Amino acid sequence: MCLFSCYKAVRTTHFERHKPERATGSTGGGGGGFPAVRKASDQMKKGFYTIMAAQFFSSLADNALLIAAIALLKDLHAPNWMTPLLKLFFVLSYVVLAAFVGAFADSRPKGRVMFVTNSIKVVGCVTMLVGAHPLLAYGIVGFGAAAYSPAKYGILTELLPPDRLVAANGWIEGTTVGSIILGTVMGGALISPHIASHLLTLHIPRIHTAAEAAMLVIMLMYVIAAIFNLRIPDTGARYPKQEHRPVKLITDFADCFLTLWRDKLGQISLAVTTLFWGAGATLQFIVLKWAEVSLGMTLSQAAILQAVIAVGVAVGAVLAAARVPLKRSLSVLPVGIAMGLAVMLMAFYTRHLFPAHWGVYFGRMHFPGYLLIAYLFLMVVGGLSGFFVVPMNALLQHRGHVLLSAGHSIAVQNFNENLSVLIMLCLYAVLVWLDMPIQFVIVMFGSFVCLMMYFVMRRHQANQRAFDSVALIGEARH
Repeated sequence: MCLFSCYKAVRTTHFERHKPERATGSTGGGGGGFPAVRKASDQMKKGFYTIMAAQFFSSLADNALLIAAIALLKDLHAPNWMTPLLKLFFVLSYVVLAAFVGAFADSRPKGRVMFVTNSIKVVGCVTMLVGAHPLLAYGIVGFGAAAYSPAKYGILTELLPPDRLVAANGWIEGTTVGSIILGTVMGGALISPHIASHLLTLHIPRIHTAAEAAMLVIMLMYVIAAIFNLRIPDTGARYPKQEHRPVKLITDFADCFLTLWRDKLGQISLAVTTLFWGAGATLQFIVLKWAEVSLGMTLSQAAILQAVIAVGVAVGAVLAAARVPLKRSLSVLPVGIAMGLAVMLMAFYTRHLFPAHWGVYFGRMHFPGYLLIAYLFLMVVGGLSGFFVVPMNALLQHRGHVLLSAGHSIAVQNFNENLSVLIMLCLYAVLVWLDMPIQFVIVMFGSFVCLMMYFVMRRHQANQRAFDSVALIGEARH
């Protein structure tokens, strides 16, 4: 998973377009358009905690797996340009399956959907261990993740009453951010010589390298998640028979796609989140390479930097949620340019800017000064990212709910974001293949973000001159 995926957790869970029907012979009362079937209060709490646990372990494994897969490519002496292709193969399923995964998630109890799709991730790990190329195996994991996503986001409205959804999303947000931070750190730790040497002493068949040993532990995390998936209670929600004709599904999806892009507010917010998602996935690999070249860090050490950015994104997201109301969401657009400029500064930062002995000591532990400043700088980059993308995401969710439904809006958003990931990672892979210096790549990347945000701002200004679209923020659903 991308380190910027923590911002996904702030998406408010809404209904699907087709509301679930009351299950025959069920008890419980929901109302107001929510599923009629409700468990007793204590059972609802138990079910929610089970969902949180399943999501935590699955996301933990997702984030650790990327680091282990990169290490496996290094063991195979694969060319450097293959590294960003890992993420490309992972998100390919999100793009190809965008029109179909929602119908699959609504066709059966979502706990079972999460179990099946989580099991596909395990198959991907096993495939990697038995000798398949990491790109192919990681693509299988991405297939499972793409099908897992709509079930994960859709089950809360089936399980919980309306007055608990805000608090539930807060808990899910904290769980997701925690799993991203711990997952990247865990991935780096598992491939480090110290931890790997202990794992390899177990002499497990077919496990001969640090990356393979890490893969085994990550598989265990997926298995734990699968066990929790099986314990998720059936909410009793049943949807009308889902459309299965591919042509009809694609046609409906295309209509939703065009509707959102034609909307004056939808196109601005969708453009920003699309840019952010592609930029975030690319920055993940840029930071790893920058850490190696400019800071002299190994892959296991550089993984910590991803966790640092994730902390910054979480802080920025919280500040935005507290300080930026929906009506003023478009006021944060200039922050996107500030983020692009901040990223460009990375190109000029190296460990040689400070004396080698300068740093902070905690007992026998020494933290070099250049590393502490790098941590602080990356937290600022993450904070700027979280602060400007969360209001845009909220605006997009609002327009999607007004014009379509939240479920269809999320499907369109996922498609655009992951298509952006594919394109930007391909461009980055080409630059690596051409052996461009990482400093040049960083400047190009930051300049691209600034330029795109400038064009988005100009587009919004043009829209406002033609019609006051900001006045539409907060209108009721059509």
